[in-house]
Amino acid sequence: MGITPLSALMAPFLLLLFLLSEAASDKLVVYPGDDATLPCQAADPSFRAVEWSRPDLEPEYALFYRDGHLDTYKQHPSFKERVELVDRQLKDGDVSLILKNVSRHDDGTYECRVAPADFRRKKRAIIDSEPIRTICLQVREPGPNSGNSKDENSMNVVPEDRNSAPVGLTAGVPVGLFLVAVAVVGVLI
Repeated sequence: MGITPLSALMAPFLLLLFLLSEAASDKLVVYPGDDATLPCQAADPSFRAVEWSRPDLEPEYALFYRDGHLDTYKQHPSFKERVELVDRQLKDGDVSLILKNVSRHDDGTYECRVAPADFRRKKRAIIDSEPIRTICLQVREPGPNSGNSKDENSMNVVPEDRNSAPVGLTAGVPVGLFLVAVAVVGVLI
């Protein structure tokens, strides 16, 4: 069984799909002084702890929430009194982080992790697992334009009210779905 020309074309489409889906949904652009909401959704709502970290900092923890309480042990000082979860009851697995009054120092990559219900680690605020969401937060100075402005390095249209908004979801999701459809059709042919 040989490789058909259509099958050979699927590999670049699948690679493009992977790259677009990663880049499109994981970038957030905000202005200094804004409150940024970093979205994260746990697939299984039965978990015991939530960790938001920024690996380039020492200590790296922005937020560690366990058993209904914020644990400030090893929290980076720049996040004290500036972070909270969107929903402290963690209903429906929503573990999104609110970072208040962002500054250019908040620019960086944030990782969201959750620990299963049987998580027992008490001495260190570390969840040893892959992140379920990684967000690249970019803090930009406002441009000279008033109203909506388009960030020059992304597909994100920053709303007039300057609230944070995920970059590229409107373009990335349809493009990703289209590429999946092309791949499926290619397999069927």
